[in-house]
Amino acid sequence: MINIKQLNSTSSDFWPSLEKLLAWETLSSEKINTTVKQILLDVKTNGDSAVVELTNKLDRMNVSDIAELELPLSRLQQALDHLPEKQCNALTTAADRIRRYHEHQRLQSWSYEDEDGTLLGQQITPIDRVGLYVPGGKAAYPSSVLMNSIPAKVAGVNELIMVVPTPGGEVNDLVLAAAKISGINRVFTIGGAQAVAALAYGTASIPKVDKIVGPGNIYVATAKRHVYGTVGIDMVAGPSEILIICDGQTNPNWIAMDLFSQAEHDEDAQAILISPDKNFLKKVSASIHKLLPYMERKDIINKSLNDRGALIKVKNINEAIKIANYIAPEHLELSVENPQDIAKEIRHAGAIFMGRYTAEAVGDYCAGPNHVLPTSRTARFSSPLGVYDFQKRSSLIMCNETSASKLGKTASILARGENFTAHARSAEFRISKEK
Repeated sequence: MINIKQLNSTSSDFWPSLEKLLAWETLSSEKINTTVKQILLDVKTNGDSAVVELTNKLDRMNVSDIAELELPLSRLQQALDHLPEKQCNALTTAADRIRRYHEHQRLQSWSYEDEDGTLLGQQITPIDRVGLYVPGGKAAYPSSVLMNSIPAKVAGVNELIMVVPTPGGEVNDLVLAAAKISGINRVFTIGGAQAVAALAYGTASIPKVDKIVGPGNIYVATAKRHVYGTVGIDMVAGPSEILIICDGQTNPNWIAMDLFSQAEHDEDAQAILISPDKNFLKKVSASIHKLLPYMERKDIINKSLNDRGALIKVKNINEAIKIANYIAPEHLELSVENPQDIAKEIRHAGAIFMGRYTAEAVGDYCAGPNHVLPTSRTARFSSPLGVYDFQKRSSLIMCNETSASKLGKTASILARGENFTAHARSAEFRISKEK
């Protein structure tokens, strides 16, 4: 029986209740941490043999050599060639839209010369090699392949290494077709913490990457957290979230289904609706009860809404905006009359979906913007995955004789103030002798 929480902003305990609702423990248990550390050390020490042994053990495989775990690129082409036409067209359409959007994000190098003749600037270069983790088996996440790999390619990344587990030999052709469309260079059928370790440390057969991106289970997330510093990572993501602000004029069935769309991810997902219209909240609640029995993942949705969902009554839209900025949601739907005006008041959100006709689901698959978004209130300080995550910035500085002398005097004073004599003298050597 679904029993989604009802909160009211005028209640004396509203903010503590909201804080409790939002609380999410992102740290792994000690048992998981210990297991992951052992796997990372094993792969770092024993390389290919450890990857083979762990894959056979954890993914119910029976291979004797690491070469059996790499798919030839012809297998990706085969998957694409045999894909039903509708699926092929949908993948291609989504890829084209994602590529066009992300091409607007590409950073460019720049420089200028100051009044002293010093050249200053910034040089943009792509990351050399990136590893993409894709969940595998019966689960199919071709959209994750597109969203993670296409920005990397737009950024100019030369080599993309994809790892995807195939438990019991279960290979998903939709994922492989997406890999072909998005330009993946190599594919290894490995998963879990052992795949993260292989990408981070490299083995004789699996090249070491510079950054690891892509979603995974708690073992994958924990492994990414531990290897950060050895390699870069995109983020350690929490459960999926949706927050909807509605003025009460949208079809309540639409809103209920939008809440379901994130709640069906897993039991820990969070779906929240905020509205100043008390009667509308009742209508949405009725729609939830009416529509839920027909959902294939109704048990997951039910638990998600019961444990972490909420319908929040507020005094007005301005108060809804205040609460939304506090929550800093992964996905924010503004199902209101003037969404673009309200969007200007939103300071913290991973992605903003404006208007009654904009379902969050189109953002997950084919609108164009990235669906890899900050969760667990991290939108307060972080942003969606983008081309800029696959580009590096190097500062450029070039002095001439005159500017070296002028800047050297300033640097010398500051360096001696910090008792760094070598710093000071390094600058002083270039100070021109005044006559």
